[in-house]
Amino acid sequence: MHLATVHSRACRGLEAIPVKVEVHIAPGLPSMHIVGLPETAVRESKYRVRAALSQNRFEFPCRRITVNLAPADLPKEGGRFDLPIALGILAASGQLPPDAIENCEFISELSLSGSLLPVRGIIPAVLAAGAVRRNLVIPKDNAAEAGLAGGQGIYAAAHLLEVYGGLLGEVELKPVDPHSPPSSAAAALDMRDVRGQRQAVRAVEIAAAGRHHCLMLGSPGSGKTMLANRLPGILPPMCKDEAVETASVMSLGPEPPKPAHFYQRPFRSPHHTCTAVALVGGGSSEPRPGEISRAHNGVLFLDELLEFSRQALDALREPIESGMVHISRAGYSVSYPSRFQLIAAMNPCPDGSDTDETGRCPCSEQRLRHYYRRLSAPMLDRIDIHIRVPRIRWSHLEKGEAGAAGRGESSDVIRKRTALARQRQIKRQGNPNACLGNKEIEKLCGLSAEDRALLNRSAERLQLSARACYRVLKVARTIADLAGADTIARPHLLEAISYRSLDQLLK
Repeated sequence: MHLATVHSRACRGLEAIPVKVEVHIAPGLPSMHIVGLPETAVRESKYRVRAALSQNRFEFPCRRITVNLAPADLPKEGGRFDLPIALGILAASGQLPPDAIENCEFISELSLSGSLLPVRGIIPAVLAAGAVRRNLVIPKDNAAEAGLAGGQGIYAAAHLLEVYGGLLGEVELKPVDPHSPPSSAAAALDMRDVRGQRQAVRAVEIAAAGRHHCLMLGSPGSGKTMLANRLPGILPPMCKDEAVETASVMSLGPEPPKPAHFYQRPFRSPHHTCTAVALVGGGSSEPRPGEISRAHNGVLFLDELLEFSRQALDALREPIESGMVHISRAGYSVSYPSRFQLIAAMNPCPDGSDTDETGRCPCSEQRLRHYYRRLSAPMLDRIDIHIRVPRIRWSHLEKGEAGAAGRGESSDVIRKRTALARQRQIKRQGNPNACLGNKEIEKLCGLSAEDRALLNRSAERLQLSARACYRVLKVARTIADLAGADTIARPHLLEAISYRSLDQLLK
């Protein structure tokens, strides 16, 4: 037989697209050609495959070898096709029975010695192979990652000879055992460490319960970063589907998911020099997920918010609304999920100065206006909760006024409340309150005639847009859920309105 077909998968976004690796051996001058839109790493596989086969005493045919990666119009990248190409050459040259690879898929890069090297995007491939009921052979170093996705028929190997012996039945390939780490874990950073910021802790708890976006305004050293770093410890744990989806996104990046952190919500904190492409996603060849997708089902913390470029901040507007980011190229487009919770922090003025005795900032009004204009009004509109974080004087901490007496509840206690509130939301409408649509808001966030008049007066006084008013209702619904109330009462609405204190900055 001079023609063999081996099944593999290419990676485009979260899709693991099936690829047929067709190997044809024909008479002619010794050569090897790879067709089917291969990029540089794929074209270089012929050198790795030749060395791996020769190093392990296989016969490399001295004939004309053509490798076709079908479909031909799908760009192929990476070294994930090395193993299927090598097995295709062995099958086409008669060194491997064709029926041994008939119901299997193979993904792995090869070293020159024949060792199987890990590749990215294993979890989407595991899920796709399980859907079509094919066995999948992967590198041993990807076994822990693949086990997170569960499923049967996944086998891990460390060397080309091990795969060859397993296909012939001479050795037994080791199956990957599906495993799920425990979902409960103690918070690494405790909210009790935050002293003297009861109101800010309360606002962060509300944000965690309803997955609301939050902006903190305060002087340097007031505790904004401290609060943000402790937010993951009070978030409700992820369910299995959320954890698998988050791990699938992480498997596409440079940092593969860790089994010990499977149920922990991701926390991403990019530097303010981060570009729009690094934040949203993209790349020169195949678009990769950016920080907002790596924070999927978790927290995206933007410290020093107004130091980010205006282009980078405005690029967040559509993903915040839709929960997806679409990256287009000339021939195709890729979509990544980006249902992140935005937590941002900013200083009250460019110098980060504290207010004087009169409560005024030493910066001029013109300079302050130019500073706040770095954040567009549509972007500020999309942030549900605005809070001011006052500076706590060291003298107060030293005297104990914000010390032991100022310590609040632990993260474990707060997390139990946020988990109960989130369960109420999932049971009622199937998603957190931050994801409510306009029709759901009208149905679930009803107000009395007096409270609706109060909201109208507040909207006029604070110059709130219609979008901001809807977000006030969402926050009020979350406050009611934390209180165990079925309807929104006047105290819930008043507290929600108090969290829109920064809308007038850009007016």
